[in-house]
Amino acid sequence: MKKLSAICLGLLSFLNTALAAETPASIGKGEGQLNIVAWPGYIERGESDKNYDWVTRFEKQTSCKVNVKTAATSDEMVSLMAKGGYDLVTASGDASLRLIYGKRVQPINPALIPNWKSIDPRLTKGAWFNVGGKVYGTPYQWGPNLLMYNTKTFPTPPDSWAVIFVPQNLPDGKPNQGRVQAYDGPIAIADAALYLKSTQPDLKIDDPYQLNETQYQAVLKLLRAQHPLIHRYWHDASVQMSDFKNEGVVASSSWPYQANSLKGEKQPIATVFPKEGVTGWADTTMLAADSEHPNCAYQWMNWSLEPKVQGDVAAWFGSVPAVPAGCKASPLLGAEGCQTNGFDKFASISFWKTPQSENGKYVSYSRWTQDYISIMGGR
Repeated sequence: MKKLSAICLGLLSFLNTALAAETPASIGKGEGQLNIVAWPGYIERGESDKNYDWVTRFEKQTSCKVNVKTAATSDEMVSLMAKGGYDLVTASGDASLRLIYGKRVQPINPALIPNWKSIDPRLTKGAWFNVGGKVYGTPYQWGPNLLMYNTKTFPTPPDSWAVIFVPQNLPDGKPNQGRVQAYDGPIAIADAALYLKSTQPDLKIDDPYQLNETQYQAVLKLLRAQHPLIHRYWHDASVQMSDFKNEGVVASSSWPYQANSLKGEKQPIATVFPKEGVTGWADTTMLAADSEHPNCAYQWMNWSLEPKVQGDVAAWFGSVPAVPAGCKASPLLGAEGCQTNGFDKFASISFWKTPQSENGKYVSYSRWTQDYISIMGGR
């Protein structure tokens, strides 16, 4: 593996306004520090498990000290980036466009990232980070939002999201009320829209993120009916894992990270890809418009695309590498890890993206936010 210092070519100059920023022609010596906003489990230095550490070697090679602020939701990430003081953010598609149009991030120069050539071609032109002919970051990881369930309650895997949307008795003879969860974030509206796309085809939902008024009202009706079933609207992965272990929760949307962690604890947990399909996330490492450590940031973006780093992250989080070579580069991930985590499911995932109103044709994300807060409050 080439030392990261080999990509340091010169002096780096940035403008502070994202949409108008000129990308640098070269990068220089690291500034000694790097502040990253990330999802839990995305930036590990061996503190949780000594086998999972992709920070220490980076710090030794670059002298860039990595500081991480974890965020539990995309809305929290957007808020943190608005406050400033961070260099990078691992943004999902429901945050990336808000960050771009809100001028919180700036375009990058992929030519300064040698590992760019290794990125999965299915990701390089993603609409969630390519805007106006400019590239706003490097792909990091991707994966599906799966239906996680208790195998004692469901001896046969459930095949539909109906178990969390529709009042019913579960296979153990008990009702699902108070035993299921939904995500604590307005992007969860897309999960309900995807379910209705399959179960109510007369609504003619094409894109679960672009809903006209009629479609949107049908989705809200489903979500309001779901509210009495919900034990908790989750956003903290560790709290959700505790709920499955200790609070009687038996089914929920979830990330592979929680499922893998629970299975590692020998809990009766499995996941399924329901027949209605799934939403998912394709996360991008994005550079803050006012980054104070852009040289270290560029070095990290390149490092994050090293195949072994990609594979180790995927093994820890239960995600899929943005670099296909990562599937074979990490003993921790194993030979079949990418297949298990959904490598071949890319085309069937409805990836998170920020809803765009298109001059009133579709319901705006601001309404998604207001209405979902109301629904979680029982209104």
